[in-house]
Amino acid sequence: MRQIDCAHLLTGAGVQNNQTIEIEDDRIHSLRSFTGASKPRLLAMPALVNAHDHGRAVRTSSIGASGKPLETWLPHLALFPAVDPYLAAAVSLGNGALGGAGIVMMHYTRVQGFTDLPAEVAEVARAARDVGVRVGFAVSMKDRNPVGYGPPELLLNALPKEARDEIVSRFVRSTPAPRDQIKLVEDVAAAAESPDFTVQYGPNGVQWCSDVLLQAIAEASALSGRRVHMHLLETRYQRGYLDQLYDGDVVKFLDRIGLLSPRLSLAHCVWTRPDELELLAARGVTIVTNSSSNLRLRSGVAPAARMFGCGCRVALGVDGSALDEDDDMLRELRLTHLLHVGSGFSPKANENDVLSAAAATGRLSVTNSAEGGIIEAGAPADLLLLDYDALDDDHLRDDLDPANLVFARATARHISELIVAGRAVVRDHRVLGIDLEAARREVVLRMRAG
Repeated sequence: MRQIDCAHLLTGAGVQNNQTIEIEDDRIHSLRSFTGASKPRLLAMPALVNAHDHGRAVRTSSIGASGKPLETWLPHLALFPAVDPYLAAAVSLGNGALGGAGIVMMHYTRVQGFTDLPAEVAEVARAARDVGVRVGFAVSMKDRNPVGYGPPELLLNALPKEARDEIVSRFVRSTPAPRDQIKLVEDVAAAAESPDFTVQYGPNGVQWCSDVLLQAIAEASALSGRRVHMHLLETRYQRGYLDQLYDGDVVKFLDRIGLLSPRLSLAHCVWTRPDELELLAARGVTIVTNSSSNLRLRSGVAPAARMFGCGCRVALGVDGSALDEDDDMLRELRLTHLLHVGSGFSPKANENDVLSAAAATGRLSVTNSAEGGIIEAGAPADLLLLDYDALDDDHLRDDLDPANLVFARATARHISELIVAGRAVVRDHRVLGIDLEAARREVVLRMRAG
């Protein structure tokens, strides 16, 4: 049994001081008080959940995509050459672990393509096991609008032949029928799924999926209980297109076909209306807000305070574009709080709201289990330990609320250890299960060569 003396616990249900966490196997066995001072002083909080990401191993600013709106940023991703899926996943998940994410949602919208998808995802799952994190894996599904929003012919016909042929070769290809896409998800699950690697349906977004495909996914999810992870209303241009297509009622359309349920997670929802948020809250849908990504891609600021206020389940993601492109979930925590706390003396989104979103709410959307996200006896031993001496390096007062310091200044550099299922995943700024620096070098070399 491992014992960890902590000066402070952010349990997810309040703050406790001078507690020893006892871990047995993959569970928290007990909490008990101790007297004296822990050395070094540690602050423990639940491991953070990156509830929306895509598993990219290299920053998109490295290919010149920085600062562009989503609609012109997306085509830049075609510049990334394919690399070994194990290496790519190991680098992405290792980077996330260094930033405090012990549970990660990977919406796999870019296939490496060296083999069939089930075999490729088995390699992604192997990387997740080696790094030591829990992963939700959403299989990309789409069947319309390969170039922009709407049929591609209008744009393609306006281009010179050389440009048109290049775009067609990269983006326009036939797509499998809905039943075949559903079967592929099940094939991937058969090859890769485990208690810590959960496979989900991953429609890319309403603008990229036909009504027939979305309805097939809704029916399959209802029958199997398998979760669904999808983008919705990320940009004003998606709002405009979908308003034309669904007479302003795209969320009601999703409800009519049975897609809105507690099994659904929706990334972004930046351009949702208040009445739509009320409906999403009533159906138990999880909304994953991605503050840094939305800012970096000029998508806007999601109405997260309104989401909290109307009872939506809200989770946090970095979407591969944390503020400094460094996968720092602690900085994402602070940014989200500052964006949505409001002004004056009546906060709209408080620290507890944001911490719960980052630690507890996202777990269900990723793992399909609401268990955990809190530090208590019997809970999964998924913990983030911060060096409180480094965090409180001024040490001017002994009566500070440690949560205030976390939200004021904590970043990945304050992480002492990340523990997932009782296993040390990161310690002293090093991923223990893989040689992350060697994997990074290899990925970059292969991308340069490609």
